[in-house]
Amino acid sequence: MTGACPRCGLPQDLCVCESIAKESQKIIIKIIKKKYGKKYTSITGIDPKEIDLDKLAKQLKAKFACGGAVKNGVIELQGGGGKSPAAEQRHLQEVKQVLVENGFAPETILVK
Repeated sequence: MTGACPRCGLPQDLCVCESIAKESQKIIIKIIKKKYGKKYTSITGIDPKEIDLDKLAKQLKAKFACGGAVKNGVIELQGGGGKSPAAEQRHLQEVKQVLVENGFAPETILVK
């Protein structure tokens, strides 16, 4: 027998807290330039208290075959999709699609 969820009190296998939390996030995906002209894909706006950022970052890094880290509640993926603006936009849309596949609502994800 699994334990009860501390937030809703339901058994762990019936708990819907995380799925409800995923629908209420306001997520921003953008490409930022750091030192030496390196590009990073930044994903902000996900509440680390409700969503396991390390697990999500691991899934994103595996999907895009890149490195990355979680710093101060922000997921940073190495790389920005390419040199052309069209390639960058395509990359951002692919990141959005992976987040939607993980249960986040598409209307709450803003691509900049």
